[in-house]
Amino acid sequence: MKNNAVIITNGLLSDKSAKTAHGLIRGSDKYRIMGVIDATHAGKDAGAVIDGRTRDIPVWASLEEAIQKSPEPIDYSIIGIAPKGGKLPRELRQVLEASLSNRISVINGLHDFLTDIPEMVSLANIHGATITDIRKPKDRNELHFWTGRIYEVKCPIVAVLGLETNLGKRTTTRMLRESCRANDINAQMVFTGQTGWMQDGKYGFVLDTTINDFVAGELEHAIYTCYKETDPEIIFLEGQSGLRNPTGPCGSEYLVSGNARKTILIFSPKTTFFSNIPAWGKIPSIEDEIALVKMYGSEVIAVAINTNGCTEQEAYQYQRQYEQQLGIPVLLPLQEGVDELLPVIRSMI
Repeated sequence: MKNNAVIITNGLLSDKSAKTAHGLIRGSDKYRIMGVIDATHAGKDAGAVIDGRTRDIPVWASLEEAIQKSPEPIDYSIIGIAPKGGKLPRELRQVLEASLSNRISVINGLHDFLTDIPEMVSLANIHGATITDIRKPKDRNELHFWTGRIYEVKCPIVAVLGLETNLGKRTTTRMLRESCRANDINAQMVFTGQTGWMQDGKYGFVLDTTINDFVAGELEHAIYTCYKETDPEIIFLEGQSGLRNPTGPCGSEYLVSGNARKTILIFSPKTTFFSNIPAWGKIPSIEDEIALVKMYGSEVIAVAINTNGCTEQEAYQYQRQYEQQLGIPVLLPLQEGVDELLPVIRSMI
């Protein structure tokens, strides 16, 4: 059964730093989202705020209003923002303390651990609540080295990678899994970030909290365990950052250690520099990235466009343009979904 939860976004619901909230609003197998606490957008529908689609998830101005208006008791408060550096905003602490005082447990995906704050731990203990720091590293005895068992996985493994951060890799991965399942394909998703843990969390690990020596092994272990337990027809891997993003050049592990022989690439045609900072360098062209992925031994079967900064007309123009240039399917996940890729997926199974 799902637990009832509210998401705390601290006035940032419409900002890309609230990507954890955006993912949970779009769907979660683990939590039933009762509402969002965000004074800036209070009175609106959370879905309408993030992408114009009403989802019957109210936005409340405060925790007190949430407790009063929620149709069912609230079990968890989830921090729905990912500020730069993963630091706990000072103004958020008061809401979290109020949650614990009201016997509402807290889910924290930040790099700052609430269990390191004695006052928080004391409140949780006094009121019978819990604190879960998702990014707290596992004990080394729980981690896995790479073994080669990945070659025993016989179903297609598809990496969903991006040229940059905040492009919608997790959202697209989840949409692919759901589209497959709706069409009688046993698809599974391996998560690699904190929001994926919150949305489902059955198979995967949090990559950016894992000691580097164990990243390849944890990825292999998650894929292999998923394969053995679910007998899937296809496995999708949620990517992180980008192959050449200097702030976190993730990706090669998916293609090499995870043996992902198929890839879906996500890019933003209106974004020129990494993190929009010219000094960090230009983002490579999609053609160049496809060539790099091929050098790793993986085939790009489709690309998806993040349409940030695009008008609706521009989005569809880019779609037509790149379909002609690349000769492979070009997806607009938020505008059209991902069903267009189903014939390609079926041909791989």
